[in-house]
This record gives sequence, structure tokens and C-alpha cells, in this order.
Amino acid sequence: MGGLVPDGATCHFQAWFLQFFDFSVLLWVACITFNLFMNVVRRTTTEKFEWLYHVFCWGVSLVLSLLPFINDHYGPAGAWCWIESDIGWRVGIYYGPLFVILIGLVITYLYIVYSLYRKASSWQGTYDPDTERQKQMLKEDIKPLTAYPFVYIAVSIFPLINRIQNAVAPDSPVFALVVLQALSSPLQGAVNAVVYGLDRETFSRLTPSQIKIAIQRKFQRNEGIQEYTPNYDMAQSIEHAEDHGPEHQDY
Repeated sequence: MGGLVPDGATCHFQAWFLQFFDFSVLLWVACITFNLFMNVVRRTTTEKFEWLYHVFCWGVSLVLSLLPFINDHYGPAGAWCWIESDIGWRVGIYYGPLFVILIGLVITYLYIVYSLYRKASSWQGTYDPDTERQKQMLKEDIKPLTAYPFVYIAVSIFPLINRIQNAVAPDSPVFALVVLQALSSPLQGAVNAVVYGLDRETFSRLTPSQIKIAIQRKFQRNEGIQEYTPNYDMAQSIEHAEDHGPEHQDY
């Protein structure tokens, strides 16, 4: 399928824009999955990793988005501008990492679910209100995070299939796949916003006062007296629940 948009500076900017932000979304989804793994499986507090997430996601995306400017690989690519019909570049800077990361997401989530199942089984026994509260808080913390990778996988399926078909038969595009890619690709941000906003716990924190408190806590350097907010992170919730599970009860 020939290019449907004219080549030029505007086309090149659109191509760079798509490459940079689409790949950064992929890396952020990978970081969310890693964060969930560290919290749930390794029981590690991950606030110290936040600046590394930013450096990794934005830095790697920027470098990869600049590479196609070498030898002018950006240009019309069907219904929009991206990398012109060079399968090696498309696979090397986007679809190759996408395929590897998607496999990693599936494997990691299966292991997380398995670990949670084992932990839930170890918590069975005598009822303890404090443990039950921690388990409920853990569920509320995990619920919104688990949705993002699955949303990404869902909206990436058709673009991936279409590009594979393009690589196999570059002169015989399938119109239905082009349409499905055009419809599903732009949904990433909208669906993420819906997932983020529909979580009641998250939505309840999107108030000016809660946002102000979060910013103050993030940038406050001293260890003075701070306003107490009854909030555990996931690692603390799991550790607390395990430490106060049935096997730790006094009879």
C-alpha cells in the first residue's frame, strides 16, 4: 500500500512523534509490570526506582526515535507517517522489542498470579481483622495496575498482525487489517484514562487536597512530623499480612 500522506517535514515530525510516544508507552507498561512484580513477589518498596523509570522510559524512547533520521528512514507508511517500508528498521526499533516485551508481560503476570495464589492459600485459617484489612488494601492497590498491561496487549494485537502481514506480503496489504490498526492504535490513551479514572480508590485521590499532599510528601526532604495518612504500599501490605497470618497467631 503506497503512502497516503505527502512526504516532508510535517510527515517526519509525525513519524518521530509516533515512534517516541508509542515506544515510551510500551516501556512504561513494562515498568508498571516490573513495579508490580517487585511489590507483590519480592515485597520490595519501589519508590526509589521512580526516577530510574523516567530516565529509562524517556531516554531509551528518545534515542530510538532519533535513529531513523539517519539516512532518512522516516516518511509515509500507509495511512500515516512512520518508518517507510523498511522491515529491518520497523522490527529493530519497535516490533522486535514489542514482541519480546509482550511475551515478558504474559510470563511475568502468570508468575504474579501464581505467587498471589500461593500467598492467599497461606493466609487461610483463623480470621484476623487486621490481616483481612491488609489483604483488601492489597487488592485495591493491585487492581488498577493489572489492567494497564492487558489494555496495551489488547490494543497492540491488530497493529502487530498488520505489520507481520506487511512483512510477509508487502505488495498485498489487507484492507481490513489496516482499518483495525487505524481504529485500535489511537485507543491506547483513552482506554488507559478510563481504567485509571474508573478505579474508585484512585479517583477519590484526584482532589486538590490529596494532590497537594502527594506533592508535598514527594518533595519533602526532612524527617519531621508529617500529616499521617493511613496508606500502605503493596510490599508493606503483603509483608504485614504474612507476618500476621494464621501461622503467626497466638493460641
